[in-house]
Amino acid sequence: MTTSIVGFSLFALLVTMAPGPDTLLVLRNCMRGGPLSGVTTALGAAAGSLAWAVAAAVGLAAVLQRWDMAFTVVRLAGAAYLVFLGVQSLWAHRRGATGGPETPGEPAGPTPAAGRAFRQGLLSCLLNPKVGIFFVSVVPQFLPNGHGTFSATLIFGVIDAAIAAVWLTLVTAFAARMLTWLRRPRVNTAMERTAAGVLVLLGVGTAAETV
Repeated sequence: MTTSIVGFSLFALLVTMAPGPDTLLVLRNCMRGGPLSGVTTALGAAAGSLAWAVAAAVGLAAVLQRWDMAFTVVRLAGAAYLVFLGVQSLWAHRRGATGGPETPGEPAGPTPAAGRAFRQGLLSCLLNPKVGIFFVSVVPQFLPNGHGTFSATLIFGVIDAAIAAVWLTLVTAFAARMLTWLRRPRVNTAMERTAAGVLVLLGVGTAAETV
């Protein structure tokens, strides 16, 4: 079991480190609300990952994988949510930019409350069916002999959620050390527009994918 846990942990770490919507949301919310917003976003994403692990353990993710219509609905909902976040970010930043000169060191966009940041991270992960497919397709390759699929999947789910929480928290800590620079008007504007644009592109790309 130890060998399986180590192997899965390394694989999950590599997957988690790949930049994606969760990383963008953590960076954006950290820029706007500081380290607390970044950490709560990270915890929300980790909670979403754990929820997918539970779904995989009881077989829901496998059903989703086989039922094309359900997979498509969840995928399109996730795509719409990413586009919504991106457009909302662009609109809020545009309104802030027309409201007067920005002050260096202050966030240009609206500051997300901790609860809202957590929900954004949670929904970003829950509306990404690929996370569920990850557990269905990858976890069986690491299942040790003599251990139940249900319990082992839950264990791997907890490990994956913990890795996601730690990695995204480290991303938050890195961003927090650079907040003064990141919140300079020109840098902040460029980062906000880039993050919003990437979220929209990710949403459009997700919607355009063929199953």
